[in-house]
Amino acid sequence: MSSFPVQEIKRRGISVVDDELENGPVHLVRNNRPEYVVMTEKDYQELMKDLSEARLAASELDLQTGRVNKGTSKKLMNELMSDK
Repeated sequence: MSSFPVQEIKRRGISVVDDELENGPVHLVRNNRPEYVVMTEKDYQELMKDLSEARLAASELDLQTGRVNKGTSKKLMNELMSDK
């Protein structure tokens, strides 16, 4: 992953990262630390899709392994109130 100092963006504009974005996301560094990540919309959408799929897979695994308690909000509130 490429990186640029934030000051370089302030001087030359965001176009300074355009060519680097072809190789993937770009870190923007402030005070010698990665502060921001710039990525293309396509990469962002892929990331969100992968994250959504991972969450769905984890939920399905919870269902399969019995780590899900089914009930009503009233039952949950009664359980929470009885713990006090």
